[in-house]
Amino acid sequence: MTGSIDDRLNELEMRLAFQDHTVSQLNDVVTTQERRIAQLERELTSLKGQMKILAPSIVAPASEETPPPHY
Repeated sequence: MTGSIDDRLNELEMRLAFQDHTVSQLNDVVTTQERRIAQLERELTSLKGQMKILAPSIVAPASEETPPPHY
């Protein structure tokens, strides 16, 4: 085996500390993305509601449509 037990233990402790730090950073990213996704879902729901309100005013009912000039 290469290295003493103390060296190997130190190496493992450093790796664990690095992994803990990485997991913490990834958790922060996931939490931020989860909040952003929730915000975007609320905005999408709001826009869908606005589109439903506006949709009837965009297109005239068939009874009010005049035939195209080529008829």
